[in-house]
Amino acid sequence: MEYIYGALLLHKLGKEIDEKNLKSVVAAAGTHADESKIKSLLASLKGVDIAKELESASLVAAAPASGGHAPAHQEKKEEKKEEKAPAAEGLSALFG
Repeated sequence: MEYIYGALLLHKLGKEIDEKNLKSVVAAAGTHADESKIKSLLASLKGVDIAKELESASLVAAAPASGGHAPAHQEKKEEKKEEKAPAAEGLSALFG
């Protein structure tokens, strides 16, 4: 998780998410930086628009809190959004 947090921190600060920067962030957190995990994360993030993914995650997290089930037409829109995110599938491999 520290690698993902590091990538998010670099993104938030407007820094390039590369091997050197990510390794520095992880090391600054007091953890040994595993280069294979860093390379795997960077490969998974290639072509991913992090800002867009975070926005989508915020919308999905807010939906259950909105008071129950969404109307049928809204559910169809959400299904289409999920189909459009194949780049994020690589991230699931990092979690086991």
